[in-house]
Amino acid sequence: MKKNRKFLLLLQKYITYKLINLLTNMLDWFNSLEPTLQIYWGMAIVASLIFIIQTIVSLIGGDVFDDIDFDTDGDSGGVSHFFSVRNLVNFLLGAGWGGVCFYNTISSKVLLAFVAVLFGIIFVLIFFGLVKILIKLSKDNTFRLVETLDKTADVYLPIPENKSGRGKIQVSVRGSFHEINAITAGEKILTGAKVRVVEIIDNQAVLVEKI
Repeated sequence: MKKNRKFLLLLQKYITYKLINLLTNMLDWFNSLEPTLQIYWGMAIVASLIFIIQTIVSLIGGDVFDDIDFDTDGDSGGVSHFFSVRNLVNFLLGAGWGGVCFYNTISSKVLLAFVAVLFGIIFVLIFFGLVKILIKLSKDNTFRLVETLDKTADVYLPIPENKSGRGKIQVSVRGSFHEINAITAGEKILTGAKVRVVEIIDNQAVLVEKI
């Protein structure tokens, strides 16, 4: 046990030393850069770190687009959607890396700033486009009970007569099969029978009739 503790302490000291040495070297490198290049590198590094953290937190939380409020029907203006923390990060990400990449290529600082801003706008637009596509796909793939109306289904579990209980049906919607609670106003419907969905009940079950 004592040997293990001693080893862990030595390992901790070694890692701490290496991290401090790495940070010191990075600060020395950063301080050796020209002021303009320091600005672009600062933007790129900070924005990249925030972007990575945002992505990880969003994936863990299960909602990647928590601060994006799209009106996919186009009823409201889209300009206000550009002003969000996420889009600011995307802009700084594009502008920072654009400035870093073209710093040694473009001698004019004004032209370089213009290119950096252009890259920032492009990053924001790319993100907007990807988000709209993903949101549209997500909405398109969401199953809604109302889509089962007038569809033919197979009885999976027997459905009791006269709305006295619930059975289950299997119905195909857009190529995918779904099991749904079902009731009937008529006689008992046995497993394997064909039925038609005639009504949605409380968004939890459907009313069916035997075919």
